[in-house]
Amino acid sequence: MTDLKQQHAARTAGKTEIDTLIVGAGQAGVAMSEHLSKLGVPHLVLERKRIAERWRTERWDSLVANGPAWHDRFPGLEFDDLDPDAFASKERIADYFEDYARQFNAPIRTGVEVKKVERNADRPGFIVETSEGVIEARRVVAATGPFQRPLIPPIAPDDKRFTQMHSVEYRNPQQLPEGGVLVVGGGSSGVQIADELNRAGRKVYLSVGPHDRPPRSYRNRDFVWWLGVLGLWDMETVQPGKEHVTIAVSGAHGGRTIDFRELAQQGITLVGLTKSFDQGVASFQPDLAASLAAGDENYLSLLDAADAYIARNSLDLPEEPEARKTFAEPACVTHPILELDLAAAGVTTIIWATGFAVDFSWLQVDALDEQGKPRHQRGVSSEPGIYFLGLPWLSRRGSTFIWGVWHDAKHIADHIATQRKYSAYQDATQRSVEAEAPVQAATRLGAR
Repeated sequence: MTDLKQQHAARTAGKTEIDTLIVGAGQAGVAMSEHLSKLGVPHLVLERKRIAERWRTERWDSLVANGPAWHDRFPGLEFDDLDPDAFASKERIADYFEDYARQFNAPIRTGVEVKKVERNADRPGFIVETSEGVIEARRVVAATGPFQRPLIPPIAPDDKRFTQMHSVEYRNPQQLPEGGVLVVGGGSSGVQIADELNRAGRKVYLSVGPHDRPPRSYRNRDFVWWLGVLGLWDMETVQPGKEHVTIAVSGAHGGRTIDFRELAQQGITLVGLTKSFDQGVASFQPDLAASLAAGDENYLSLLDAADAYIARNSLDLPEEPEARKTFAEPACVTHPILELDLAAAGVTTIIWATGFAVDFSWLQVDALDEQGKPRHQRGVSSEPGIYFLGLPWLSRRGSTFIWGVWHDAKHIADHIATQRKYSAYQDATQRSVEAEAPVQAATRLGAR
């Protein structure tokens, strides 16, 4: 036995073998399992904690879905205890995925961490090292989602006077020390956290950068409906310069359109993009007014597109002139704060609502670029047998949304089923040998 084969035998003693291994049992992993089950593909889902764990323990207490219950779900199960236009709580969403997995007996094994995936050296498939032993899989689907590694920019101050945390660590106002809060990031997370802290009586500074600001609803239709009928969910490529633009939208308090000027009127002090910190003094870019204007342009363009769609299709939807009214420019916009002495302003906490990065360090195959980002086409990676699911813009704009990941999973499952058919193909000689084998065995048995 060669050294290579000896090493392989030692590593895989007592191993589990499976056609397709799915890593992660959040919305992506559950969707993938459903489609593979329908196609009869043997598979196993590994989850290091619980099903939909990030919804349960890596979100703040009051978080609700950003889309209404009729929209943010899989096709095979409704939220039967919610009004279709309501926004499900994070606990209800986690329960939903557990219920969904139970519907089709998803082969999910929880409490198992995948530590390393490597390609077999001398045959198809991969060796997967887990916290509970070795698995040999013909294919591996990385369904770990986009929220893997919290990003805190290098400008974060090394200053013990301030409590600092990423939004993934924030739970509620009571967990923070007394005092004001600087929230860095004007996307959905930053806005909702800043609003909650302000309602709790905290002094809040909100650092706002470039963002899209859709209406929560317009003319009796939620913005998710408008993005659907206008074909915007199906956009396949991100617009240049929009790669990292956040979306300011929320389902909190029954769902309301986010207007930064309204937040300022309610007591939140807006500042521009956070630039640097120096001995407790935060510096901000002079871009606040420009960012708000660009957000307004995005907002109004969707209203214009909606009005045109209604006229073109002769829809009887009520006009909503109030939607185009704007709040007066607050003083923090007309006279922007460019520097803030945090201690003098009473700020004791900095919350970084600055997004996430992917982390595929466990995936030691030729499917990642120099920055560790997946190389793929609609989730089918450059490494045969490796797939990615749940990533932003995997196939289109809607890919990271609950319903979007379900459709992406179907495409990947179909690809896997097709590859299994190719692998199972036998040419005429192989078919002849297989047909003769039972005859030869019967002959030998008769001769006895």
